[in-house]
Amino acid sequence: MRYALIGCGRIAANHIKAANNNNLNIVAVCDIVPEKISILLEKTNFNKPVERYTSYIEMLDSHPELELVAIATESGYHAEIALECISRGINLIIEKPIAMSIEDADKIIALSNEKGVKVSACHQNRFNLAVQRMRHAVEDGRFGKLSHGSIHVRWNRNLAYYEQAPWRGRWESDGGALMNQCIHGIDLLRWMMGDEVDEVYGVTRQQFHDYLECEDIGMAVIKFKNGAIGTVEGTVNVFPKNLEETLYLFGQTGTVKLGGVACNHIDVWDFSEMSEEDNQNTGLQEIASNVYGNGHTSLYADVIDAIRQDRTPYVDAVAGKNALEMVLAIYKSQLTGQPVKLPLKNFASVDMAGMFGMGTI
Repeated sequence: MRYALIGCGRIAANHIKAANNNNLNIVAVCDIVPEKISILLEKTNFNKPVERYTSYIEMLDSHPELELVAIATESGYHAEIALECISRGINLIIEKPIAMSIEDADKIIALSNEKGVKVSACHQNRFNLAVQRMRHAVEDGRFGKLSHGSIHVRWNRNLAYYEQAPWRGRWESDGGALMNQCIHGIDLLRWMMGDEVDEVYGVTRQQFHDYLECEDIGMAVIKFKNGAIGTVEGTVNVFPKNLEETLYLFGQTGTVKLGGVACNHIDVWDFSEMSEEDNQNTGLQEIASNVYGNGHTSLYADVIDAIRQDRTPYVDAVAGKNALEMVLAIYKSQLTGQPVKLPLKNFASVDMAGMFGMGTI
């Protein structure tokens, strides 16, 4: 399957490795900064022939045979590039967030349906072993009636991180801690608790990163339509380094806590009826070299199979919109000081401009 990557920054190595692990024919790579392409290929020990481009339009024009493209640019360009690729009939993997506005997410979903194109949002943590075990327990009804759940993303991002890529922490190109670092955990919480949300109340602040436009901490309470309650805590203010990403789920007949740096451990696994397999789940630890985990390879495998079998990807564009909608609802609640009803209409990250100042990077 002929494949290309657009965007060669921090996360791109995971995409190249996943493409290699799935035996994709990597035809081309693109970045507006040629040096980033060289660094990426060297970092991943990629020494096969591959064409390099600084214009994604030129790349797409030169390779009409492309079947799958991954978009890993700065977030503000995701929707623009995605719509161009979809209009050409190319299947997509889009790094989070799928877009920066509800309107653009809806356009991606509508056009992909019209063109018969598969689009996957790159929420790779859904494929973590621990997450999959929790999900199977949810689907098997083992929690009984859900009471509540929570996600805690307690990480550290310092000035050097933001100086590395000045688009970070900007409303137009990125958003803050919730949109960039915490959206994976927010996706997991919504997915586990039934997806259908009634209302979101959120508060965000900029405590230590006054050189950014956006928040460095956000908290929220979520009312799900099934009666369960969810809470979100997401921050990059933890001293001196990443602490944890933990996901809790509490039901009438079950309690599970996923931990580690990216929900890759099972810290607690208790159900009213326990089997031998359940006993083995307690203490499960999936080794991951960084906070991105190991899920990219599995996500790629699923998308390739979805294309070949003409089915919906496991993490589709609607899932991407759902995660985006949660973050934007928290933002809107901060902006208005009021709870926000879902579905959310016509809201974008840029609607938050000026909330915490203009930043200096």
